Amino acid sequence: METLRILIADDESIIRLDLKKILENMGHKVVAEAGDGKTALELARKLMPDLAILDIKMPEMDGLDVAKTITEEKICPVLLLTAFSQDELIQRAKEAGVFAYLVKPFKEADLTPAIEIAISRYREFQALEAEIGSLQEKLETRKLVERAKGILMDKRGMKEQEAFRWIQLQSMHTRKPMREIAEAIILTQDLP
Repeated sequence: METLRILIADDESIIRLDLKKILENMGHKVVAEAGDGKTALELARKLMPDLAILDIKMPEMDGLDVAKTITEEKICPVLLLTAFSQDELIQRAKEAGVFAYLVKPFKEADLTPAIEIAISRYREFQALEAEIGSLQEKLETRKLVERAKGILMDKRGMKEQEAFRWIQLQSMHTRKPMREIAEAIILTQDLP
């Protein structure tokens, strides 16, 4: 397993100490510790750890609210390590985007697979988001090129294939993406 930079947050200092020792024995680096949720969130934003391990019940801000914000801000995956296993908390954890949930007391043997799964799922999630972003970009480019082709066909009397080829050639000659050429055509069309 790779060495991870981990943030741990639990209001009980003895739990933090034990968890830190276990994580360091596993080869990880604990980059920050917090005794309350607000501090944990500030540290996560500042340090951008590879993983945050949070307790649910903490002062200032509970671990589920911290997890939700960390997930929304795409800081890192969150593993909840808590003494509570009620259905309502598990449901809130799912809604907060938590990647793993462990109930105390735990052993190192429990922590290892939970960490690996959380990191793996988070990376899959990041890859899917990147792919979605790329597909959205391609779709937007295609829409712009189609609109620009329509303008060329309408204003210059070109056939569809001719208009596409003209945009393509302008792209190659200027070394600009077809999207930029299409945007320029659309912009000049909209000028009075």
